[in-house]
Amino acid sequence: MDTRLKAFLEGGPADLPERIVGITPPGVELKFPFRGGYEHFRVTPRHHDTPEGRLPVFVWSGRTATAK
Repeated sequence: MDTRLKAFLEGGPADLPERIVGITPPGVELKFPFRGGYEHFRVTPRHHDTPEGRLPVFVWSGRTATAK
């Protein structure tokens, strides 16, 4: 399995639908639409063992709202 194309999300809203997500390398920041805004995650030097293998950890760094 190619674990470089997935990441483990840590922090942020507890009700995010997924914690293991696909990424496009070389990711340093991820942004996901969620509840009328975007959740932002930054890459860390850590890894997390998951059922899908050892994945890089991205930690929640904030939220931005979308314009209405």
